[in-house]
Amino acid sequence: MRYDLTDDNYTTHEHDVVVIGAGGAGLRAAIAASQEGASVALVCKSMLGKAHTVMAEGGAAAALGNKDPRDNWQVHFRDTMKGGKYLNDWRMARIHAQQAPDRIRELETWGAVFDRTPKGLTSQRNFGGHTYPRLAHIGDATGLELIRTLQEKGVHMGMDVFMEFTVRRLFTKEGTVVGCFAYDRNDGSLHLFKAKSIVLATGGITRCWAVCSGSWEYTGEGHALAYWAGAELGDMEFVQFHPTGMIWPPSVKGILVTEGVRGEGGMLTNSEGERFMFDYIPEMYKDEFADTEKEALEWVDEVISGKLATKRRPPELLTRDVVAKAINSEREAGRASEHGGAYLDISWRSPEEVKKKLPGMYHQFKELAAVDITKTPMEVGPTAHYVMGGVKVDPESQESTIQGLYAAGEAATGLHGANRLGGNSLTDLIVFGKIAGECAAKRATESEGFADIDEAEIADVIAETLAPFAREDGENPAKVVEDLREMMQEKVGIIRNGSLLEEALSDLEELEARAALTSPGGSRIYNPGWHQALELSAMLDVSRMCALAALQREESRGGHTRDDFPVPDHKHWGKINSVIAKEADGSMSIEHRTYPPIDDELKALLDAEDLHEEG
Repeated sequence: MRYDLTDDNYTTHEHDVVVIGAGGAGLRAAIAASQEGASVALVCKSMLGKAHTVMAEGGAAAALGNKDPRDNWQVHFRDTMKGGKYLNDWRMARIHAQQAPDRIRELETWGAVFDRTPKGLTSQRNFGGHTYPRLAHIGDATGLELIRTLQEKGVHMGMDVFMEFTVRRLFTKEGTVVGCFAYDRNDGSLHLFKAKSIVLATGGITRCWAVCSGSWEYTGEGHALAYWAGAELGDMEFVQFHPTGMIWPPSVKGILVTEGVRGEGGMLTNSEGERFMFDYIPEMYKDEFADTEKEALEWVDEVISGKLATKRRPPELLTRDVVAKAINSEREAGRASEHGGAYLDISWRSPEEVKKKLPGMYHQFKELAAVDITKTPMEVGPTAHYVMGGVKVDPESQESTIQGLYAAGEAATGLHGANRLGGNSLTDLIVFGKIAGECAAKRATESEGFADIDEAEIADVIAETLAPFAREDGENPAKVVEDLREMMQEKVGIIRNGSLLEEALSDLEELEARAALTSPGGSRIYNPGWHQALELSAMLDVSRMCALAALQREESRGGHTRDDFPVPDHKHWGKINSVIAKEADGSMSIEHRTYPPIDDELKALLDAEDLHEEG
């Protein structure tokens, strides 16, 4: 029996600030907005606590200087800019480096239980691209502790929480956001949220690839909502393939293996037993990384003993783009592990230390792959993990190009440039989540009343949301989703070229036509087919953004690699960021811009030879 499509009633809610997404950025924004006195609605696609922030296992990067007193915000700023290949918004990189330590200390006052040094200070570990041990951590469950702490703080702030809701559209009036429309994934009920400001904290887009660390929620709806509403997005070609995801058995392919394994001394080897990362150290990092295995082992010994006399790190701690491409190159050269990746070995450390430092990884491999990592190397390979691109925001307020619409965390762009350093994601969430929430609340308290939302617009989004049920005998949406993900894996993956990217854009047109005919069947109650049919519109548009921006950028830089343009083109592309917007006719446009010139004082912190000023 088909569902009665005439039931298009909706419930109206009014809140000063609507926060979409309940991960680290969303929770921190909701807390900040509540502290400013705003009434807050926290809307999340899944259950509260089921956030991708939990996947950030290794730690949160902040220059506390507890493990090495040489660390400070200036070095953190330098590392972030260098890791991002200087395409970062330097203003966001500065704010992040300066404020991250206070946000970590704040979490501790709210009850976060970080690991401690023998002197009782917050412990910090090494991570790829960071000059000094900088990641505050709780074993290998840092993101979980961050979410627990923020939820514990947030539930007492009086915010209204709407779990298992999917937002379908943002409403604007005269260039200002005035509300959003959502549906309840459980019973299919429809909901209108009137708001004076909205914060997008929806995370990333990596579910658009077949091999990814993201779960079912990561379909890019936040990016798409902003784009559909007319906001600008940037840097969508830069997708980070984390070098170490599980690759065996097939049922767990893509599940993250924390960089903390390498931060604790894990070694990468190929099928011939060679520690291959020594062969892939880029010229710009030559002075910072060990040249020989003996030197690398000495460094690890010093770190474990606490001596810290050197800073020439093992090459396994190079930035994620470098390590992921090295593993890919070893596979292409016929030196892959048994199932097509590389071996990651931490078994040289004592079983007690491995279980203490990496308890989550120990249990993950034991339960999912029947591997004891205290005795046997792990098999790992690249997995789509993070998008550096997102909504273009003002660095001081996190406001988008639409008034009253803010974005924070992975949904926003600017901080990470062409490649994100591990550990910067967690402090990104709490630094810019706080800023977005405060600014959204201040704007809301200065606004008078709630704007009226055109009934015709509401009727349009309701019709669009219910449209899949009116389609008879269409294709199963799950099949279109599967084909989209496989296509993106093959043609817009870790290694790209012009012909494949052009094919991808053509394929997306065909997939869009198929998506328009999908039929979920059933009713609005507990219907995953309906959810997928609706998610496809976002997945298709964010995939098109990635392919279009990747086709235009004819060079290799950070998370974007073109085998037909294998080297960075500093003269043309060195300071240019892509900007994507929706035109009045519905077409997707792309242009290229630069950030304002960096302050001389901050510029002096960077490596002059890497800035390529001659360009």
